[in-house]
Amino acid sequence: MTIATAQACVNIALIKYWGKRDETLHLPTNNSISLTLNELYSTTSVAFEPDLPEDIYWRDGHPRNGEEAFKVTRFLDLVRNQAQIEHRARVITRNTVPTAAGLASSASGFAALAAAASKAAGISTAANDLSCLARRGSGSACRSVFGGFVEWQKGQREDGADSHGVPLSNLNGWELRLVVTQLSSAPKERSSRDGMRDTVNTSPFYAGWLASIDDDLIAARKAIARQDLPALGTTAERNALKMHATMLGAEPPFTYWLPASVAAMRTVWDLRKRGVPAWLTMDAGPNVKVLTTEHHTQAISQALRETPGVEGVVVCTPGPGVRWLDTPLEA
Repeated sequence: MTIATAQACVNIALIKYWGKRDETLHLPTNNSISLTLNELYSTTSVAFEPDLPEDIYWRDGHPRNGEEAFKVTRFLDLVRNQAQIEHRARVITRNTVPTAAGLASSASGFAALAAAASKAAGISTAANDLSCLARRGSGSACRSVFGGFVEWQKGQREDGADSHGVPLSNLNGWELRLVVTQLSSAPKERSSRDGMRDTVNTSPFYAGWLASIDDDLIAARKAIARQDLPALGTTAERNALKMHATMLGAEPPFTYWLPASVAAMRTVWDLRKRGVPAWLTMDAGPNVKVLTTEHHTQAISQALRETPGVEGVVVCTPGPGVRWLDTPLEA
């Protein structure tokens, strides 16, 4: 029996993916660009054991059942199929990020699971292979296999073999920071998957969103290459708000925003009016993330902590790709 342990960080998309051309394989309708974050991560240990009657899944010190455990088993079946084994697995996971609260826990979770399970099963742990595998658990997980800025190529192949993350930059000393607000740690009422499907199928704004993506991708790539924070921040904020606008056009309309989300957004805009370089982004959840530089994190963090409804603030640095650890987790 081989036990493997891997750690993967969350990533926050600056140019979003919203919509799938294949829901089963999690193939996106557009490319996306993200930043991997060091302070928010998942650590997972996997062991395939011949005597287990079923997969056993523990997260954050508690056994998990139902839909959450089913997703893990369904993912492990992909690994078992590749490795041509039938053994059930013992999986233990610990997160530093709330699950299903719009803070990309599924990205770090499935990237760590893909890495640990692949190593434990003896199949390829090459980065592109891991990225494609992690994507099958959660689309954005393919980006968490890599560190720094990552572009998820939507790909053209029907089997998804060319849809994976590609590193864009090692940041080269750029003191970039992402200030992450936690407005709610409660699970979302509507999953990203359901919200995405409803938007694609019913929102008249979706076609406009999709048509604008290529220009945003080009602008973001150029800004990253030049280390131009105002250009990157402006593009990322515009892209996020356009994505959320498509949800308001869905039938029925919906939003992931809370009153505290709007308050935090106003805080960011007020800071920028006062000359503080701060640009916001939001995923499919209520929490606001703020792109800035190391020098301004204290002022931004203080202003956000004073914003009604903000429960916590974490200053995040750019993070690494998947890492394997020597010490396995214990339930």
